[in-house]
Amino acid sequence: MDNMKDFRSDRRTFLTRASTMGAAAMFGLHARRAAAEPPAEIKHIRLVDAPTLCLAPQYLAEELLRLEGFSDIEYVKLASGAGPQTVASGYADLTMWDTPSLLPVMDSAQSLLVVGGVHSGCSELFGNERVKGIRDLRGKTVAVSAFGGTEHVFVSSTAAYVGLDPRKDIQWIEVGSIPDAMRMFIEGKSDAFMGFPPQPQELRAKKVGHVLVNTLRDRPWSQYFCCSIVANRSFVQRNPVATKRAMRAILKAAEICADDPERAVRYMVSKGYETRPEIAREVLNNLPYRRWREANPEDTLRFHALRLHEVGMIKSDPRKLIAESTDWRFLNELKRELKT
Repeated sequence: MDNMKDFRSDRRTFLTRASTMGAAAMFGLHARRAAAEPPAEIKHIRLVDAPTLCLAPQYLAEELLRLEGFSDIEYVKLASGAGPQTVASGYADLTMWDTPSLLPVMDSAQSLLVVGGVHSGCSELFGNERVKGIRDLRGKTVAVSAFGGTEHVFVSSTAAYVGLDPRKDIQWIEVGSIPDAMRMFIEGKSDAFMGFPPQPQELRAKKVGHVLVNTLRDRPWSQYFCCSIVANRSFVQRNPVATKRAMRAILKAAEICADDPERAVRYMVSKGYETRPEIAREVLNNLPYRRWREANPEDTLRFHALRLHEVGMIKSDPRKLIAESTDWRFLNELKRELKT
């Protein structure tokens, strides 16, 4: 009996190592740098399960996390609210998420740390025939999944940039989910909608609405990160090695998206994150996944925090908020290490 247990244990170990070696071969990576570091303090890590194409690095990172020493990788469903709330409440350890919607959670709780930026350019603001520009949102309706959610905060920051007060000048319709918000826009029940891949691609295919802001091309938004990496503060304090290793896996996965988007497309489709390879191909070929090497994520937080503070959507002084709720140590180390 003991021999049988030993055999099963050895077999599991072999299969785990074989899977990890297969992932390394698949992605053309090796684990020598990770092996030279202290091991992660934990083997179990939890990321947010919110499959969307712009978060591709978070899902490609699954096998790379094994190379970093994590044997139990969990993608947890959203708890109450969106990704930032799920991390802040301790249900997940870290996640990629859009940067503007981190700010209200950072403002109301001390349990988040923004630790890096990943890429820009995934969100697009659409309007109908009544909305020709951002200022035309005055008095118009915008459907959003939730107040304080991704689209609500991003549109509010965009409106504040052109002098609107999003609390007074826009009529918000809270509908519960981003797909429902898009449906409201398609049916003509709202005047504007902000989408994230694959929603903009779907709207163009349906020839619904026109683009008011494309954060991939339009300044100033194209200069800033869309998606950042945010972690639970206690998790980072308890597990600094694990934090760095998890970030390295995500940023290496971002490099895969940049270097070989077709391979990333195949992975996303094979895992069921997107069933339409042509849409996945369009998104992954266009998004600047190397942006994490070049841009300063603090600039992104400052840009949106100033807008949201001006209109009273966050109460904390932006400088104080950024100083107390960011930690760039790991990002700076990884920028030096992953030069090639």
